[in-house]
Amino acid sequence: MSASQSSPSYRREVPPARRTVLKGAAALAGAAGAGLTLAACSTETNSGAGSPAVPAEPVELGAATEVPVGGAKLFRERKLIVSCPAEGQYKAFSAQCTHAGCVLDKIVEGEGNCPCHGSRFDAATGKVLRGPATDPLPAVPVRAEGGKLIAG
Repeated sequence: MSASQSSPSYRREVPPARRTVLKGAAALAGAAGAGLTLAACSTETNSGAGSPAVPAEPVELGAATEVPVGGAKLFRERKLIVSCPAEGQYKAFSAQCTHAGCVLDKIVEGEGNCPCHGSRFDAATGKVLRGPATDPLPAVPVRAEGGKLIAG
């Protein structure tokens, strides 16, 4: 039979080269790693993701005396910062970072710290002191009632 004649074509299925398989596996591993990196940057692990930044209804925070005059206290589980600029006066702000939604983890020298990307907020005013956040923390109504702080 000559090459020009029609003959049944027998193709042998060739498995993918080892290098191709390894490249594909590396790409999948890289994608999975990127997903983990993004998850680490998400609000899932650092806040009540999906929950509002401010309480939907009033919540009791504890004794008003827990917030020092001229200072502030982080109520991380409630995602709130409460400051006391003067005896009997209180201001509250969401403790959920306006950049990516992470909950602030501490207050140092009057500044609320976001552990995710380093944003800093003035605990007395909610104002952004250092980005990447650009929006201030939302204010939350707060009052002292019977020696307890009630926010929302």
